[in-house]
Amino acid sequence: MKVLHIDSNHPLLIEQLKALGFRNDEDYISSKEAIEAKISEYDGLVIRSRFPIDKQFIDKAVNLKFIGRVGAGLENIDCDYAESKNIKLIAAPEGNRNAVGEHALGMLLSLMNHFKRADKEVSNGFWKREENRGVELDGKTVGIIGYGNMGKAFAKKLLGFDVEVICYDILNGVGDANAKQVSLAEFHQKVDVVSLHTPQTPQTLAMINKSFIDAFAKPFWFINTARGKSVVTADLVAALKTGKIIAAGLDVLEYEKASFEDMFVGNTMPEPFQYLIQADNVILTPHIAGWTLESKEKLAQTIVDKIKAHFS
Repeated sequence: MKVLHIDSNHPLLIEQLKALGFRNDEDYISSKEAIEAKISEYDGLVIRSRFPIDKQFIDKAVNLKFIGRVGAGLENIDCDYAESKNIKLIAAPEGNRNAVGEHALGMLLSLMNHFKRADKEVSNGFWKREENRGVELDGKTVGIIGYGNMGKAFAKKLLGFDVEVICYDILNGVGDANAKQVSLAEFHQKVDVVSLHTPQTPQTLAMINKSFIDAFAKPFWFINTARGKSVVTADLVAALKTGKIIAAGLDVLEYEKASFEDMFVGNTMPEPFQYLIQADNVILTPHIAGWTLESKEKLAQTIVDKIKAHFS
């Protein structure tokens, strides 16, 4: 089988596929149109997020048997159309779930202890102790929205804290010993912390909006290491201003390009983002929650293992 790699990944991916008898070609610079012109030659495609795999692309990929996405989500692929063409879709959420869990926990603890503001103040010669008195995580109720690979990894990281962990998911029966699954009404009533771990789907686009935020009984800390377009940023900023959201840790933004490699589609900085970058109670990172040295290797290994299981 011939496999085309259009994004660079850990070298073990190509090395191990080669050892299994696959022929591997690499093209990390050609345009989507140039890739489309030759994709009919290939049985497999390995991507990250360089460009969308849409109906037009799939129609040109007449011999394609699988698409491996070295990452957790598949939103850049027209999944229904690909599957209608008997193309196997392979993702690797197992590969970076631990990294995401650690990142979410780090963001939460940083927010509750004012790390961003305190660091800035000390760096500028100000020594404010009382103003930076923190809040302990112990005794809080942590709510996880989306209890798949990422949500479960975050719940596991919370085991060392004296917290109640609950989860909400559209699927039934996903709760486990680390998180009790509850109704959305109970979730809204109880939580002190909300951590988002949902994929990007039509159902999750703009899910965290004013009405959703207003339904919470208590002010809460908010963490998003999932997808930026699940949050209406203007509504998030409004809630930060009123105190309904105490603080926010955002690894992903509504304004990201689909490739995740850059921020804005245009050149104008949106007004809500201008607020976020100046707020002391907001921590921003550039979509790196699952982006560790270890996850780079584990993501690649997961893709190899799944290709091997299906095609070798």
